[in-house]
Amino acid sequence: MSTCDVLIVLFDEVQSLDVTGPLEVLSSARSRGAVPGRNAYRIRTASPGGGPVRCSSGLTLVPDEDLDLAATPHTLLVPGGRGTRGPADPALVARIAELAAGAERVVSVCTGAFLLAEAGLLDGHRATTHWAYCETFARRFPAVRLDPEPIFVRDGRISTSAGVTAGIDLALALVEEDLGRSAALAIARHLVMYLRRPGGQAQFSTHLAGQLAERHPLREVQRWIGENPSADLSVTALAERATLSPRQFARAFAAEVGVPPGRYVDGIRLETARRLLEETGQGVEEIGRTAGYGSTEAMRRAFVRGLGIPPSEYRRRFRPPSPLPAAAIG
Repeated sequence: MSTCDVLIVLFDEVQSLDVTGPLEVLSSARSRGAVPGRNAYRIRTASPGGGPVRCSSGLTLVPDEDLDLAATPHTLLVPGGRGTRGPADPALVARIAELAAGAERVVSVCTGAFLLAEAGLLDGHRATTHWAYCETFARRFPAVRLDPEPIFVRDGRISTSAGVTAGIDLALALVEEDLGRSAALAIARHLVMYLRRPGGQAQFSTHLAGQLAERHPLREVQRWIGENPSADLSVTALAERATLSPRQFARAFAAEVGVPPGRYVDGIRLETARRLLEETGQGVEEIGRTAGYGSTEAMRRAFVRGLGIPPSEYRRRFRPPSPLPAAAIG
């Protein structure tokens, strides 16, 4: 790969982490010599008029150049933030459309997808954005095939990501495409990331997607489910733990958590199995037992129903390669 020219668009009320997260990933690839003898990425930032911009957090960023004079990049990256959620600046949208027309890759982070959509770049494409703005996005841009679930979506040369930290995951996916899987994993380790998440992961874990119950006994049941996925998690057993009748428990749990107890348990077990497939070398049968599946076939059915692929294929796609030697990542 020749040096990849990346242009990051800046504007007032931009979300600072939407900018600095991907920038740190790409600059880590550059500074760590992922391509021997030269930089992997040339990163530029540009704002309308070339002046400093004030982020939604109050941080001031000073761009490298004037967006109106910036050369067309290989990769155009459009971050999100409060500055994308009001009426769009027609001049900014037009300039994004102009630069995107010549770019080989167009990327948005969080609500940066609103600017891409305003520019007509997402019509007919599958895309995502921050979960909190999906309803608004779908209403404003019905020609876009919005998928509110994944942390990022790649459709041809256009990639969109969910909120804030998902931009880091998408940037790592771009590094993997450009420089290989080992380089992306080394950067993730360097940034002390717990896990380099695949794009197909949901924006919410089951713990976050479900509300926290108001009543203490139900919150304790939620905690117990998460810590003991292989236990008896039938409604009868969980109701006994909450000192309620099964009927009372099922009604109260669904009302306070937002999903029936059976669906919540299914989500926790699937999430547990996914994590073990990604992080450990345990066999599928052992993982199935740990996650609470009665058989490997039951686990396979849950994966196909929930993720569209069996556990073996999920592991092949999403488990990182063997750790690199210390010299390769130090």
